[in-house]
Amino acid sequence: MGLFEDFSAFLEMRLEEFLRSNPDLELMALEEKLREQEEETIRLLADLRLREKKIQDEILATAQEVQRWHVRIEKAKAAQRLDLLKPAEEREAALLRQGNQLWGQMDVIKNRMKQTTELHQQIQARKQEVKVKVAEAQAQAKAAKASASQAAYEQVEQKWQTSGWNQSYRFNSSSAADPLEQQFKQWETEEELERLKRQMGR
Repeated sequence: MGLFEDFSAFLEMRLEEFLRSNPDLELMALEEKLREQEEETIRLLADLRLREKKIQDEILATAQEVQRWHVRIEKAKAAQRLDLLKPAEEREAALLRQGNQLWGQMDVIKNRMKQTTELHQQIQARKQEVKVKVAEAQAQAKAAKASASQAAYEQVEQKWQTSGWNQSYRFNSSSAADPLEQQFKQWETEEELERLKRQMGR
């Protein structure tokens, strides 16, 4: 059964080994793959349960037929109907063979169900492993982003302090080359003129 071989091959590998051999496969993609495999095992289990029920019904029907033909054999023996006895015995033997085959099929299905249930549990365990690793990776990415943001902020702040404070220190307040100084002087002069006008207008 291809499904079991595929799943077993995948699950026999440790998660770390799988990721090492598939570096391009992201954790989220791995989580999705496991989710799909889990759904597949659930569908397979449902199918196996239906087949189990069908074979159980067939076994029951075959057992009833064996019982019916056994009664007929006894009846033919009692009546010494040898013409009916041998064919009836052959029919009972054929039904018994059919019943044995059905029991064999039932055993195969029960084993498959056991394997599929174990496989489902393994997939769930791997899913939990991947979920933890996804959370760890997200936490690391968040921490790295926060660290990068903090470093960028510190770099900008350091640059501002270096250029801003040093630049302002180099400016001479009386220098005509300082445009900010000129703007303030013009504003202060205008304010002084306005104040004088108000005083003269009294």
